[in-house]
Amino acid sequence: MNFIENFFSKYPQEKLTKWFHQVCIAEAISWLLLFSAMVWIREDKDGILPIIYISVMGSIHGLFFTLYLLLAVPARKIYHWDDEDSVFALLAAFFPLATIWIEKKLARFDRD
Repeated sequence: MNFIENFFSKYPQEKLTKWFHQVCIAEAISWLLLFSAMVWIREDKDGILPIIYISVMGSIHGLFFTLYLLLAVPARKIYHWDDEDSVFALLAAFFPLATIWIEKKLARFDRD
């Protein structure tokens, strides 16, 4: 994990927090779009457009999912998360729309 911290150490804290908040929202939105692709492909099994759409949305969601996991490492230091908060933030990436909750409740400086 040192290489992740070393990579992000060259960016100011304000920029990292902004990126983390944006990626939290983008990851949730991309999951919704990916879910719409799954519904569409279920309804139109023989169409080429649903296959293209799910491939594109899957790639975009994968990008935001990976960015969320990478940015959770410096967010732990910035927001002074303990081990329980860090594990919860990492597990939130695997549950639909949970990254919005992380962005609203856990990624704050004024929480107890």
